[in-house]
Amino acid sequence: MFTDTHCHLNYHSFDNDLTEAITRATAQNVRRVMIPGIDLAACRKAIQIAETCDTCYAAIGIHPNDADQWNTDTIETLKNFATQSNKIRAIGEIGLDYYRDHVAPQQQKEAFASQLQLATDLGLPVIVHIRESIADTFDMIIQWQKQLEKNNHPQALTPGILHAFPGSLEEAEIAIEHHFLIGVGGPVTFKNAKNRQEIVADLPLESIVTETDAPFLAPHPHRGQRNEPAYIPLVAAKIAELKQLPVEFVEKQTAQNAERLFHWDD
Repeated sequence: MFTDTHCHLNYHSFDNDLTEAITRATAQNVRRVMIPGIDLAACRKAIQIAETCDTCYAAIGIHPNDADQWNTDTIETLKNFATQSNKIRAIGEIGLDYYRDHVAPQQQKEAFASQLQLATDLGLPVIVHIRESIADTFDMIIQWQKQLEKNNHPQALTPGILHAFPGSLEEAEIAIEHHFLIGVGGPVTFKNAKNRQEIVADLPLESIVTETDAPFLAPHPHRGQRNEPAYIPLVAAKIAELKQLPVEFVEKQTAQNAERLFHWDD
């Protein structure tokens, strides 16, 4: 089966055809879909969808562009979410975003650090957003992962996913050394994405997971349209082409990688 490890079915873009989008994904053998939160309202909606859909799961967290919402009440609310639903499998989408000037970097770092600690406390992996912030993000996640190892925390070997990974091959290799998975989505199919394609071709398949980031970043030939989880096979097909492997092999291995992280059926 195929897996979409990052899909915002909780966005308004899917309000009118959520059931149909899930049905289309299932018809394409996309049998696991992770819905990340970006703020508390999005977390609630992600959980609601996951609770009513066998193939969907939820991540809870505050996106860096919404980190100005972060306070002591926020973390208690996220903890309460985690105790109320067994469909929650990650803390995310969390991280640092210096591209948009929505929230001061220091405030983003404080929210990120608190949520990394939350992931430690709950024994959940993280889904990390990185935009124009790779140096600071790496400083924080590598220090966190090393602390997990030092404490013999079981999450040390499955700390999380670097969503829509924006870095170099060398940076990806550093992340992989610390057991992070690399999220690969629609942009790998773009004709002008030669550098990204070269990086994916060189990454070990055991460290890759597929994602859409729907409703954004639809793969070729749907570029510019609304993205949806049914397009995951197009991402897998491009990875297979770049690695000169059967797409069935990519499908199976990337699904196993996600299962190792999220333990879907536990």
